[in-house]
Amino acid sequence: MATNQNKKAQKLPSFIYYPSILLVVAPYYEEITNALIEGATVVLRKVNATIEVIEVPGALEIPTAIHLASKNFSGFVALGCVIRGETSHYETVANESSRSLSNLGLQGVCIGNGVLTVENYAQARDRADPSSQDKGGGAAEAALCLIALKEKFS
Repeated sequence: MATNQNKKAQKLPSFIYYPSILLVVAPYYEEITNALIEGATVVLRKVNATIEVIEVPGALEIPTAIHLASKNFSGFVALGCVIRGETSHYETVANESSRSLSNLGLQGVCIGNGVLTVENYAQARDRADPSSQDKGGGAAEAALCLIALKEKFS
């Protein structure tokens, strides 16, 4: 089981204003997404961000929701979990949701990608757990870093 013991501590950026962050959550695996939300929220509170949470049906809908809200928030944290199954549906969902989030990022939308793509539930639980790999917290850190870069270069 991987842990955070080798993870470099991320210094969070400071902001002139408190960033507004939308957590866009595909809650199919509720235990996993709750842990991702918890990790992201802890990080965002450290910079006094305002946080709103919305749910969408699945990982493929996360990019569309972010696009629809892109003018209303400083940044976004995409949270969900895709677990490999018996069909090729896993590859479609994992690849297309990631590609769409990357495309939005290239258009200037500040997104931390916390959509887990894993082989099994145990991997998802470990990656989502704030006391282990804390991928929700990592996604929030990424969003904040991008918001700070956007401020710097604007």
